[in-house]
Amino acid sequence: LEAIRILFKYLPDSYNNGSQDMKAREKVHYAATMSGMAFANAFLGICHSMAHKLGARFDLPHGLANALLITEVIRYNATDNPIKQTAFPQYSYPTAKSRYARVADYLQLGGVTEDEKVERLVEAVEALKTKLDIPKSIRDSGVPEAAFHDALDTLTEDAFDDQCTGANPRYPLIGEIKALYRKAFTGR
Repeated sequence: LEAIRILFKYLPDSYNNGSQDMKAREKVHYAATMSGMAFANAFLGICHSMAHKLGARFDLPHGLANALLITEVIRYNATDNPIKQTAFPQYSYPTAKSRYARVADYLQLGGVTEDEKVERLVEAVEALKTKLDIPKSIRDSGVPEAAFHDALDTLTEDAFDDQCTGANPRYPLIGEIKALYRKAFTGR
């Protein structure tokens, strides 16, 4: 949680001011280290699965590919009743929605219900992406529409088979991954 807070606070300054703001750069490096330690213990999920394939196919940096997909994946995972549980559960029932709501609370984003808090988190992530000049969609990142649609079946199947997919809190169907790619392509 603290790594997320630090990134929301300091990443825009680090991005905009570069070497002129050493404090912001130091904080971002610290948050990145904490994040790496966290995902080494908790594993990753379908955002990374999908980003691995998207980035490799269209020569996009991995961080950008993740940023293009993250809010769709948050919405997908934040469900009360997933169709299928994860293959390697670390918990007895899905808790992604409550965990996203906890992030929103930690960032003091407001909202009363978990659904409101998740939507506030999505809005905050989208606002952060705007501050960092991240494109609104896969299309806006320069991926041609015809090439995207030609690759969509392969991207989807390969993302489903990616090692990170099994650790996602909601185990996706192939059709759900394809739908997430489509939404991320247009930016909803």
